[in-house]
Amino acid sequence: VWLEREISAGLQQRIGPEYAGPLGVLQALADGTKLLFKENLFPSRGDTRLFSIGPAIAVVSTLLSYSVIPFAYRFVLSDLSMGVFLWIAISSIVPIGLLMSGYGSNNKYSFLGGLRAAAQSISYEIPLTLCVLSISLRLSNSSSTVDIVEAQSKYGFWGWNLWRQPIGFIIFLISSLAECERLPFDLPEAEEELVAGYQTEYSGIKFGLFYVASYLNLLVSSLFVTVLYLGGWNIFIPYIFMTEFLEINNVGRVFGITIGIFSTLVKTYLFLFISITTRWTLPRLRMDQLLNLGWKFLLPISLGNLLLTTSSQLLSL
Repeated sequence: VWLEREISAGLQQRIGPEYAGPLGVLQALADGTKLLFKENLFPSRGDTRLFSIGPAIAVVSTLLSYSVIPFAYRFVLSDLSMGVFLWIAISSIVPIGLLMSGYGSNNKYSFLGGLRAAAQSISYEIPLTLCVLSISLRLSNSSSTVDIVEAQSKYGFWGWNLWRQPIGFIIFLISSLAECERLPFDLPEAEEELVAGYQTEYSGIKFGLFYVASYLNLLVSSLFVTVLYLGGWNIFIPYIFMTEFLEINNVGRVFGITIGIFSTLVKTYLFLFISITTRWTLPRLRMDQLLNLGWKFLLPISLGNLLLTTSSQLLSL
């Protein structure tokens, strides 16, 4: 949140938050504390159960995605053989929570926002999955996030999947922005059309949970761009030459994990910067343009990319 406010202020040539803590780093904490002590209001004719469960589903499903992200060498909570597809499956649960929130609010703007979130997720989930499938089948022969990163470790900077799958990288980038509902893809909460979309009837901590889920989802997408295309914890030199040195003793292991985490976070920040910059540089799409981009443009290109990837694998056998 602090990064977005500072980058947005810089792009607009104004002063960002500066009073709450040094350089305004405590502004997000102040906003969260304010929402925590506000009253939770419920719509009089809405479904209170759906209204309450929706924000929780959005936050919990996003938090589960962090379990398969490798932040450094041998520094991952759960190294699953289908780790990438687990993230895709979990991320598809978030729009269900948003749709429940919109329906339970008994508000036409909230319901339309929930429907838009579901339609947008379905439209861009398929190209995203096809890009991940291209990497899993051809480049790493595994769906484990750790195996995908290690497959990019041999040649350093030139071994990253960014150079092997440039088309897939662009499609994944666009689809990730759409999945996170960031501008120019923030149709579910377009202020000029839907007030605040599915968040319209919410207040207090439930309203804050939607913002927490949004930024957690953006961070997860940024981390997966790093893991799948930018070499994960790998630095610019081949990491394979450093593993023996880093495994000598505990100090070497801690040093290696520290370098890996730093490398992962730096690459993640680059994607965060891109997503925040697009918010202030690109206009919002119409709903028909959004769906046409997903179904008529990104889906055929991602299918062609998968076909080329599998064909090259068959020819190499």
